[in-house]
Amino acid sequence: MTHEPYRLAVIIASVRDGRFAPVVKNWFIDRAGRRPELKLDEVDLAEVAPGPGFTAGIGAADAIVVITPEYNHSFPGPLKTAIDSVGAEWRGKPVAFVSYGGISGGLRAVEALRPVFAELHAVTIRETVSFHGAWGRFDADGQPHDAEKVDAALAALLDQLEWWAESLREARTARPYVAS
Repeated sequence: MTHEPYRLAVIIASVRDGRFAPVVKNWFIDRAGRRPELKLDEVDLAEVAPGPGFTAGIGAADAIVVITPEYNHSFPGPLKTAIDSVGAEWRGKPVAFVSYGGISGGLRAVEALRPVFAELHAVTIRETVSFHGAWGRFDADGQPHDAEKVDAALAALLDQLEWWAESLREARTARPYVAS
């Protein structure tokens, strides 16, 4: 392993007015930002339109985390537009998920995203952080009420993502990924 920090693109999928995404994003950025093995690049779809800049950001990333709500048993339409606006830049890269929503905690959105990323030759990792009933899970300062449990889940996600990010970065360097 190179032990050079890997670049982690963090995609914030919600673009709705009054969205809850900033609460989840701020928690994630705070916790992940404490890890010296990664460099964070925030990509908020409410501020960044799909196009050359978005594509370049995905291309430069060694790994991706998608922070997504669940809308109507799936993920937001703008996220699908953003994903589809990028091609080969997804290939051979790990993708992890932090989801939130009502009773399912956004897990139906995550399950809908897995085959999309598989089709793009990206690797989705198993560990996921999910906030069920998200609006009641955070205090006024934006911290989860069950911080110890949630932080442990995030640590598992980031540990697994680091392994995939470094392994696939080395693999892509040694031999470019070719999709059939």
